[in-house]
Amino acid sequence: MSERAIPEDIAKLSYEQAREELVSVVTQLETGGAPLEASLALWERGEALAAHCENWLGGVSERLEQARSRSTETSG
Repeated sequence: MSERAIPEDIAKLSYEQAREELVSVVTQLETGGAPLEASLALWERGEALAAHCENWLGGVSERLEQARSRSTETSG
């Protein structure tokens, strides 16, 4: 997913909070029944939540890789 601006209210969420809200958004979209405009807003929010979660996981992955590199350097 490309990097784009994450709305401030989403950017403040922890990974767990964003993931829980994303699950809720997906559930609402899957059940249907919402007007088109509301569904579009939910979809856009879901995309932003997914991007935020992806950014969190990318950051964690990067930190783990750095820790592994430091560990290899000090033990090697």
